[in-house]
Amino acid sequence: MQSLGFTSVPPLLKYVRHAEQLGMAIEPALAAAGLQAQQLSDNSLRLPGEVHERLLDYFCEHSGDPLFGLNAACFVLPNSWSVLGYITMNCATLGDAMSRIMPFEKLVGDMGVSRAEIQDSHVHLIWTCRHQRPRIRRHLVENVLGSWLQYARWIADTQLSPAAVWLEHARPADTTQAQYEQFFDCPVLFDQPYSALIVPLPYLQLPLRQADPQLLRTLEEHALGLMATLEDASLEQRVKSILRQLLKEGLPRKEQVAEQCAVSVRTLQRQLHQAGTSYQQILDDLRQELAEHYLLNSTLPIQDIAQYLGFTEPRSFHRTFKSRRGMPPGEFRQAHRSPDKG
Repeated sequence: MQSLGFTSVPPLLKYVRHAEQLGMAIEPALAAAGLQAQQLSDNSLRLPGEVHERLLDYFCEHSGDPLFGLNAACFVLPNSWSVLGYITMNCATLGDAMSRIMPFEKLVGDMGVSRAEIQDSHVHLIWTCRHQRPRIRRHLVENVLGSWLQYARWIADTQLSPAAVWLEHARPADTTQAQYEQFFDCPVLFDQPYSALIVPLPYLQLPLRQADPQLLRTLEEHALGLMATLEDASLEQRVKSILRQLLKEGLPRKEQVAEQCAVSVRTLQRQLHQAGTSYQQILDDLRQELAEHYLLNSTLPIQDIAQYLGFTEPRSFHRTFKSRRGMPPGEFRQAHRSPDKG
């Protein structure tokens, strides 16, 4: 049976707050999950994913709220996502905050994986849940998408709504379409290929009310340090975190990365090969991810982006980007930042 990985404490607090508002006794729920009350005051604690499942399962069973996961999203706060919450809060734009979720989401837990796909004039913010039990999976998906929306409204200080919400599961029999559409304030479609918020591209440029570049830099350094120390972080994830930090100083060398992983270059290469990847592949993927982020979410000149990503000349950056995306970076920026050009 596949391990469920771990959860941090902050995501569990949303459930507890909602249960308290419903007038539920919390002690029996904690006991059913194998938790002690004092554990919930330690945000750095990492708990088995099974604990997350048992707590959510208890609340779904005993709360009388068929939309427990979704309604618990109303209790989202910056600390609901550990340091990641404070990182997103201090970004310049909503798109900037969105791009920070993927690299650091493992700090919150192993509940699922985020990705963003641009389709026409919209961004699909997709979350793939790792948990397989249907009820747990459904409530987790609804909680995460609901939390993203509530939090985005708070940090952007606006009552924005998605263009649509996609949910992979069927609508539960004990709920109504209207309940979902009232929460998200947009059309909600069930039985979709994946679960996602469908967001108009211009939303990415919305400024955030508490942007603080200096604090953001400090928080990211802290988060990168935490990522590197996660006991069960994959080698690929650790290498990516180290590369992200080193790229600020120019193109990293394998020797630097191997040293930070406390192995030889040869051992690093062998272990990455065993994991089905390579140093070069991780570096190339990271540079592409960052390139797209800067093209979409900043006004940096393309030659500056190329330099930041360690390319010695803009021509190599253009060639590499075009081989991956089918168009040069300037065309990509123009196409995806201008909704009327789709």
